[in-house]
Amino acid sequence: MLNEKTVSHSVECGDCPIRHRAVCARCESDELERLEEIKYYRSFEAGQTVIWSGDRMDFVGSVVSGIATLTQTMEDGRTQMVGLLLPSDFVGRPGRDGSAYDVVATTDLVMCCFRKKPFEAMMERTPHIAHRLLEMTLDELDAAREWMLVLGRKTAREKIASLLTIIARRDASLNLRTPKGAMVFDLPLTREAMADYLGLTLETVSRQISALKRDGVISLQGKRHVTVPDFSRLLEEAGDDSDGGLLA
Repeated sequence: MLNEKTVSHSVECGDCPIRHRAVCARCESDELERLEEIKYYRSFEAGQTVIWSGDRMDFVGSVVSGIATLTQTMEDGRTQMVGLLLPSDFVGRPGRDGSAYDVVATTDLVMCCFRKKPFEAMMERTPHIAHRLLEMTLDELDAAREWMLVLGRKTAREKIASLLTIIARRDASLNLRTPKGAMVFDLPLTREAMADYLGLTLETVSRQISALKRDGVISLQGKRHVTVPDFSRLLEEAGDDSDGGLLA
């Protein structure tokens, strides 16, 4: 671990902002009480490494707030961002000792962590947790397949629009809203991070965001606060449809 902090205050599971999407979403009150006994919070500052690839993990957990990236490093030192961790996403794999990726906090990050061995034992006794984790893993697989399409076949403009739809949908889900009509959200990634994730240059990202803004698809306050006047228009720009399979 790198300079992480244990968050001193505790959040009751029933008051958690990601409760309805997290691995504990279907837990009953007695199951939540058992989770309370094995959980703790950690916070990381933007740029800090949560876990290095290959390191032994003594915890699993969920992103409560902030965003992190999953990165792989090649033998020659080149790196590739291979995934994003947004609020409610799960970190770590029960039954696996180490991490397959570097996990790096892109923004200030708070994680709800569970001690790994007790969590694995609880999974065996609690079908609600095992079933929800399976659902989340399958959703992650679907999202990875969709992202292969984004990176391999879509234009630069479609890539930017696709990333914006992913973030807009997740923001709507966390706030129990339907992703339609006008939408407002904060973009958690810098343009440099977007370029890295999308396999584009910084100049291309900036040019395409300016084009989407000029065409009325989005409007910006500063560099991060995004308004989408019509979500269906953004979906069209992403080459998606109203039932699109990108990460919700």
